[in-house]
This record gives sequence, structure tokens and C-alpha cells, in this order.
Amino acid sequence: MKINLSPEEKKLLLQELQTFFYHEREETIGVIAAENILDFFLEKLGGLIYNKALDDARIWFSKRMDVLETDYDLLYKYVEK
Repeated sequence: MKINLSPEEKKLLLQELQTFFYHEREETIGVIAAENILDFFLEKLGGLIYNKALDDARIWFSKRMDVLETDYDLLYKYVEK
């Protein structure tokens, strides 16, 4: 699965990777190294994170539908035959 980033998103992530390495590891990495790291994480984790987000959305949507069904049942008027 290929995750496409806008040029602005990619630029920001590359800067954040460089900042992380500088502050956390006291290493200065260039743009090419940052791109390699970003590509690695997108390839290895991107699909997993995407699928987890879909699973979370499914759970949220299911809960919302349960509430909607309850609300509907409360509005329903029972009529004796």
C-alpha cells in the first residue's frame, strides 16, 4: 500500500525527522537520510496504521448507530391493536 503525501506534508515530516534526530540522538541527518527513514516507516507502518484507523472508525460508527437505533425506538409510538 502506497501512502501519498502532499509536498507540504512530506517537507514538514522530513524537517520533523531531522529535528528529532538532532534533539533526541544528537545526530545531524540530511534530507536524503530523512527521506529514506520516512519511506521506510511509511512502507512498514503506513498500512497498519491506516487499517487501525479504519477499525477505530468502524467501532465509532457502530456505537453511533446503536445510539441512533435507541433514539428511534424511543420515538416509536406503540399502538395497541
